[in-house]
Amino acid sequence: MITSSFCLLPGVGLRTEQRFWSQGVSTWDHFLSTRDIGGLSTGRKALFDGRIREAQERLEQQDSRYFAKTLAARHQWRLYEWLRERALYLDIETDSFGQITVVGLYGRGRYTALIKNESLSLLRLREELSQYALLVTFCGSTFDLPMLRAHFSDLAFDQPHIDLCGIGRQLGFRGGLKAIERQTGISRIPAIQGFSGDDAVRQWNRWRHQRDVGARDLLLAYNEADCVNLQPLADAFYCRLVAASGLEESWRPHGRE
Repeated sequence: MITSSFCLLPGVGLRTEQRFWSQGVSTWDHFLSTRDIGGLSTGRKALFDGRIREAQERLEQQDSRYFAKTLAARHQWRLYEWLRERALYLDIETDSFGQITVVGLYGRGRYTALIKNESLSLLRLREELSQYALLVTFCGSTFDLPMLRAHFSDLAFDQPHIDLCGIGRQLGFRGGLKAIERQTGISRIPAIQGFSGDDAVRQWNRWRHQRDVGARDLLLAYNEADCVNLQPLADAFYCRLVAASGLEESWRPHGRE
């Protein structure tokens, strides 16, 4: 989808992009090989050609951070197919005082939990984040990332970011992550069925004050599901958005790594 996207060009919005597509200009290569495009002056066509060539070079270099700067946040879902193998699915847990207790990370088929007073640190977060080209969250724009920035002020999030909460609203879904999982057929293990953020706080308190290993295990199982289940949800949402765009693409996910 990214090589069919013209919204990264200055002054080009969805309407203009649709006009390009309707003229048969549906990819960057098509744009560059088409001499005259309706509605574009010679000078503007030359400017856009240069921008597209730069985007192609950055794509070839696997430079996702370039697109984090040039593509508006609402369009960064278009990067998903390209970056899926290098995506990090992130979710945090907090205690009753708003302190981060767990940062869950799922990428390349592996779940990692960074836990307060154990493995959670600025250095470790930087190390983990640096390995991935895309962040995927649910409500990360309004909760997870602002909380992480507040706790670790020197932490940089320079990758593109896809917030599935906003995309879900765009697609007509309502409710939180667990409700949308049920609507899309994504399941959780029986031990954490019906678990909520409040339950996660209680499990943390039981671990912190009583050293209840079972409570710690439940908390981490809940956080792992919050991270791992973002991948099939992102897959489903991406396919729906591509279909809604009107472009004919047949990409299908190959399952979890």
